[in-house]
Amino acid sequence: MNTNSVSAAQDSDAEAALISARRVLALEIKGLDALNRQLDGAFTAAVEAMASAAGRIVVTGMGKSGHIARKIASTLSSTGSPALYIHPGEAGHGDLGMIARNDVVLALSNSGETPELSTIISFTRRYELPLIGILSKRDSALGEAADIVLTLPSVAEACPMGLAPTTSSTMMLVLGDALAVALLERRGFSPDDFHVLHPDGKLGQGLTRVSEIMHTGESIPLVPPDMGMADVIVDMTAKSFGCVGVVAQDSGALRGIITDGDLRRHMDKNLLGQTAQHVMTSDPRSIRPQALAAEAVRSMNAHAQPVTSLFVIDEDRVVGIVHIHDCLRAGVV
Repeated sequence: MNTNSVSAAQDSDAEAALISARRVLALEIKGLDALNRQLDGAFTAAVEAMASAAGRIVVTGMGKSGHIARKIASTLSSTGSPALYIHPGEAGHGDLGMIARNDVVLALSNSGETPELSTIISFTRRYELPLIGILSKRDSALGEAADIVLTLPSVAEACPMGLAPTTSSTMMLVLGDALAVALLERRGFSPDDFHVLHPDGKLGQGLTRVSEIMHTGESIPLVPPDMGMADVIVDMTAKSFGCVGVVAQDSGALRGIITDGDLRRHMDKNLLGQTAQHVMTSDPRSIRPQALAAEAVRSMNAHAQPVTSLFVIDEDRVVGIVHIHDCLRAGVV
């Protein structure tokens, strides 16, 4: 085969791949659009049942539905609705003990006839646990047993043979996201709550508060306005922030800041004979303790002359100091 033939074959394969991808996306978008139009009172009933449960949300499913169920359980837990996944095949071998009497069960099965689910279905009926089903066929074993049925619309699978779960599993996944977000909003789940559950990784780092990384107490470099510059320099050197804050003795309010740059600008034979208030720069940048650390980094870099530290002010008093290195150590850039 010559070079031109190989190139033509490669172009043909690339075009075929794009055609296939667009067909898959179109079919799955069609499924989501149909799901959106079909949402009704069953969805709100499912949200109510989950929100009212004193225990956890037990999510289960087999095969591809099981993979989707795991993701839904993870999303629920990370957004304030405690949940866990139970493998239906393991349920009858002791894992039913993971289900408490005040839990609610969310079962996924496209056909509604997954035999491995029978053990969990029977358990929920025996102990009167709320059972929510996500499925395509309401007149199925799961559909008949469930208290609340979220029926998936009849849309062809994106698989050209119509066999591999594709459109159906996407609809399950998105429906799970919709349930999790509805519960999140109902519970008033806040960014602070999110940070508590996501302390690691970029998500948690992006929600780090200044109060979590600032230096407090004796480590804050603070001097009164009338302190002589010889003592100011000693304090400035000991605290290692490259600056000191000048605070009013009566109110503790921040009056100004003295930095290494201020020392250089005032460097002459009279420097040590002056006081802090004569050398300080007034109205320095500051930050609130509840501000995000990312906001502190932006403030440090916001002007033509970046700074490396910010004093933290709460109710007009200095309560801490945060350095750019504190933000970097916390993963905030």
